Amino acid sequence: MSVSIVPPSKFRVFLRATVRGVAVACATVMAAETIGAQTNATAPPIPREFRAAWVATVANIDWPSRPGLSSAAQQAELLAILDRAVALHLNAIVLQVRPAADALYDSPYEPWSAYLTGVEGRAPEPYYDPLHFAVRAAHERGLELHAWFNPYRARHPTAIGEAARTHIGVRHPELVRRYGSYGWMDPGEPRVLAHSLRVMLDVVRRYDVDGIHIDDYFYPYPELGPDSQPAPFPDSASYARYRQRGGPLARDDWRRHNVDSLIHALYTRTKALKPWVKVGISPFGIWRPGTPAQIRGFDAYDKLYADARRWWREGWVDYLTPQLYWPIAQTPQAYAVLLRWWAGENVRARHLWVGHSAGRAASPGWPDGELADSGTTRTTAARAIGDSLRTRVYRDAALVPASPWLARGTPPVAPRVQVVRNVASEDRVLRIAHTRATTVRWWGVRLEHEGTWTHRVLPATQRSLIVAARGASMPTRILVTAVDRYGRESRAAVVR
Repeated sequence: MSVSIVPPSKFRVFLRATVRGVAVACATVMAAETIGAQTNATAPPIPREFRAAWVATVANIDWPSRPGLSSAAQQAELLAILDRAVALHLNAIVLQVRPAADALYDSPYEPWSAYLTGVEGRAPEPYYDPLHFAVRAAHERGLELHAWFNPYRARHPTAIGEAARTHIGVRHPELVRRYGSYGWMDPGEPRVLAHSLRVMLDVVRRYDVDGIHIDDYFYPYPELGPDSQPAPFPDSASYARYRQRGGPLARDDWRRHNVDSLIHALYTRTKALKPWVKVGISPFGIWRPGTPAQIRGFDAYDKLYADARRWWREGWVDYLTPQLYWPIAQTPQAYAVLLRWWAGENVRARHLWVGHSAGRAASPGWPDGELADSGTTRTTAARAIGDSLRTRVYRDAALVPASPWLARGTPPVAPRVQVVRNVASEDRVLRIAHTRATTVRWWGVRLEHEGTWTHRVLPATQRSLIVAARGASMPTRILVTAVDRYGRESRAAVVR
């Protein structure tokens, strides 16, 4: 499930919560403890939940806190967000890397974002690639990193300065329409489809991301014209060319077909490159008013031309994150009713990870603590969200749910484990090795103390863990599994 950890304006005040490092704790070791290689051990499974936070870069909502920071300051802010996510027992970050036909990474197709450097087209100084940095730092902390794209937005009202010469609105102004206060790539132009696909697949190809993510912006939300009525999107020319080529669809159906073509192509081509990279979409929470019967509100199918129900039923996504941003008692947008409907449409048995906005949970009309206390889902956002997540909802770490329909090859084998005594500190340290470590994303560690089990989820880069500090008693059993990037868990290696 995807949640904003805190109201967006407060993201920048995250506290650092550095993970205790143990990689150097066993530099001097003695003989290993007795090790068993049993694979039939029984213990409670490690929970499986997707616990994520969106990190928005448009208008500097979440990161960086302002444009033009030094590279070191940008990196420090991003690490603080990742460390805070780990402290709250989250396991994924959804980072916005393309707010408006710009890039918060080194793109060969689009200019550097002004939200990053203050000047569109200017690289960070000294140079670094923020997406490469974010992926590596996230994986070192056991977090998935999903790259979040806006597929059609070309200019945001908060845009800083002039567009760069490499921006699509400058290079190909015939593909961009002015709509209200926005610049918008026309989804009806075949070259727009090709361009956005090229941009997103380039990231799949060059970066070790765990997912590609699109939010609820397809055709733009309606803007009001001079008569205070919704203005039509200016795509008459591209629609006329479609009809001249023999296109049979009415304009609304054609618009939906344009968006469908992007989603289908993104999914199939991502899987051709890297089957393990998940494709996720976070649509508006209502598919159509009247579905189910009591539901009222904005019609994303008719206004954004987003047929999220079709993508869901066709299997063109690995996860869907409908934005159910309403209180439970709000009957026209009844949360539980919508949740059941989306779940009922999940005919491909993909991941349904509901999205919430923590900022709204602090506004009038929200019962205090409702999202943290509700048993409707395990998604949460509430006042004092950090404390609520850490102490009430996400007390322990969880593994990202497996995606068996994506899996290729054989599941991982059990790791090799041993417990050693650090001579200097007298700590007992679990050491982990694997014959194919490059295929492992996490270690699942379960510890038994006098019949009570606890667990830890470690990033694959962490190969050791203090299991008994000086003077503390050893666990009676330790079970360690390897988990690959598809979420498949190996049989357990056992330390008795």
